[in-house]
Amino acid sequence: MKANCWMGRNTVEVQDVPDPGILNPRDAVVRITSSAICGSDLHLYDGFVPTMKKGDVLGHEFMGEVVEVGPGVTTLRVGDRVVVPFPISCGGCLACENGLFSVCENSNPNAGMAEKLLGHSPAGIFGYSHMLGGYPGGQAQYARVPFADVGPIVVDDDLPDEKVLFLSDILPTGWMGAEMCEIKPGDVIAVWGAGPVGQFAVASALLMGAERVICIDRFSYRLQIAARAGAETINYEQTDVLDALRDMTAGRGPDACIDAVGMEAHYPVPAVHAYDRAKQATRAETDRPYALREAILACRNGGVVSVIGVYAGLIDKFPMGSFMNRSLTLRTGQCHVQRYMEPLLARIREGALDPSFVITHHLDLEDAPRGYEMFKHKENECNKVVLHPW
Repeated sequence: MKANCWMGRNTVEVQDVPDPGILNPRDAVVRITSSAICGSDLHLYDGFVPTMKKGDVLGHEFMGEVVEVGPGVTTLRVGDRVVVPFPISCGGCLACENGLFSVCENSNPNAGMAEKLLGHSPAGIFGYSHMLGGYPGGQAQYARVPFADVGPIVVDDDLPDEKVLFLSDILPTGWMGAEMCEIKPGDVIAVWGAGPVGQFAVASALLMGAERVICIDRFSYRLQIAARAGAETINYEQTDVLDALRDMTAGRGPDACIDAVGMEAHYPVPAVHAYDRAKQATRAETDRPYALREAILACRNGGVVSVIGVYAGLIDKFPMGSFMNRSLTLRTGQCHVQRYMEPLLARIREGALDPSFVITHHLDLEDAPRGYEMFKHKENECNKVVLHPW
């Protein structure tokens, strides 16, 4: 089969790789009809996530048709159309029983690698390094899906791929980011990052009853998409964010702040940005936490900082004094996607959500290398790329 493979920093290639098969009774094999390039994939592309190996198949946002099931899978049948969540979860451990699917205790066969960096291991993830399981991803024509009786959700044929594909990751991630803010009527929510996850966080916060949502980014076309989703916007290259948020909230600050940026944030002061870029390039720190720092400083006293942008390891200059002295709450996590798929599918079906608004580009799988470059460099106002393997 054809698959998009990581070949080294800033290099991916579509190659012929072996077809997947059933390895465990709880496996299924899915013929992929749509897959997407996620902002998290760029962290792999840029070489900031350790334990990648040449030839690894990328991709954790995908859906398709079940073509084979193991004897232990009773929830799926050949021919079912499914969306596959990016965390691989067993459904039976303490974490899964409590709805914490992204920290499943049984799905990462390389847990020892993760423990060295993170203390404890999260769940295995499709196409996201050997530290997180070494599972081949979904930017391919087929994928093996472990624990298929727990993860995939069956969707009807009347909903096109574009409306349901993002149930695999970024729609539930944006929703969870807003949910962690514990939004009450009248709340003002600030979202750092107007990429697809930030755009979904904006839409989710408004559906949950926020009075105002303010979105921060530097790309005008992404801010325009966030504005169409209902946000007020700040371009941080043109405006001091902290001053603007104070002015927009009568000096108090937002009730909750969502970091939808993560480890490769940018900063408008060249000297500061160069300092962290240099530390990251030499691996003296793994992550550039500008958005997180700013979210903490901006949040009102007693507020919530919700972090859904991906971080890989260590950061510099965490404002612990501000965080502790002002009674802030920090909530974070890779999304527990399985928890949200059914409720969000119901909202899509009833017309309350149409996630397809984030898509700007459709490409053949063969064009994945061009898609990565376009997405990374924001060429042609690229917001979200969907790949079609067939």
